[in-house]
Amino acid sequence: MSGAVVVTGAARGIGAAIAERFAAAGWDVLAADLAPDVEQTAARLDGAASGTVAAAVADVASVAGRARVADALAALDAPPRALVNNAGITRDALLKRMTEEEFLAVVRVNLGAAHELAALLAPRLADGGAIVNLSSKSASGNVGQFNYAISKAGLIGLTRALALELAPRVRVNAVAPAFIATEMTDAIPDELRERFVARIPFGRAGAPAEVADVVHWLASPQSSYVTGQLLPICGGRSFGPS
Repeated sequence: MSGAVVVTGAARGIGAAIAERFAAAGWDVLAADLAPDVEQTAARLDGAASGTVAAAVADVASVAGRARVADALAALDAPPRALVNNAGITRDALLKRMTEEEFLAVVRVNLGAAHELAALLAPRLADGGAIVNLSSKSASGNVGQFNYAISKAGLIGLTRALALELAPRVRVNAVAPAFIATEMTDAIPDELRERFVARIPFGRAGAPAEVADVVHWLASPQSSYVTGQLLPICGGRSFGPS
């Protein structure tokens, strides 16, 4: 399939895996991230891709950053067909300790940027295009993560509302990864990580590539009658409380 996709938060982890999956399928990929090393990620993927993999160093929570993404997307030869809202941050703290700045920063990046990018890019997507939002099992709530839970639960509502608004021209879906092996989860103390994994029926953490496969499917014509849905990627865990 020919077409261009924007993947935010693509410097590493799940975002980089998503960018790699699309590149392997022949899409032109715009990898966007606030971290400058997204340029190295794009260069690495571009060498093995049949399409083009370009980078945009941009803060998608800002107007200027989103404009930079839109300009970089327009510079690609392929028609825009998909947006993957993967960019996200955490600022964990208990209720009595979380500052307003920490609360707003997470909501602004995880939810606000996804909404603003969708509003900016949806009109530019080709007919049959798709938006995929990266929610999380943490949308159900975790201690010390109420800001993160709000942002990820908000993405589910955003997904369903946009699916109705943009149908039938653009499909909008979300995925909710559970415990995925990334640099972030590698930093968790071994004992705590083992407890998390013990709750997973599959008995292991998920791989970023396994999330990427599902995201790519949701953006491809293979899921042409799927919109407004949330698909957990959890190794058999329910979407209920942890």
